[in-house]
Amino acid sequence: MKLASTRLVVSDIKAVVEFYEKLTELTAEWLGPLFAEIVTPAATLAICSAETIWLFKEGSAEAAANRSAVLEFEVGDVEADFARLKDEVEVVMELKLMPWGNKAAQFRDPEGTLVSLYTPQTQDAKQRFAGR
Repeated sequence: MKLASTRLVVSDIKAVVEFYEKLTELTAEWLGPLFAEIVTPAATLAICSAETIWLFKEGSAEAAANRSAVLEFEVGDVEADFARLKDEVEVVMELKLMPWGNKAAQFRDPEGTLVSLYTPQTQDAKQRFAGR
């Protein structure tokens, strides 16, 4: 089994897709007017409009309600990405060295999902992510 993607259910799909395009510097692939994907080398971030919930089960998902999951992106230079984004998106946490050896910064997407960018800093952290 492999984790293929994470999907966000959103109210304003255009604003959320634009945020993740800015964040990742990748262009989303629109598979329909209510569904887009941003494909990274490691996984896919899928974004769908709340209008698609009827395809699942009514009430099974709620847009802009996440307060427990964090989307994390490993980047080559978190300091450079932080400098590029800090004046354009909501900053939750300034650059900080985390106890597990990653330098990280956190932002919120337009619907409140917490997003972390990090770069392994310590030797242990670099070894942990080598080969992934």
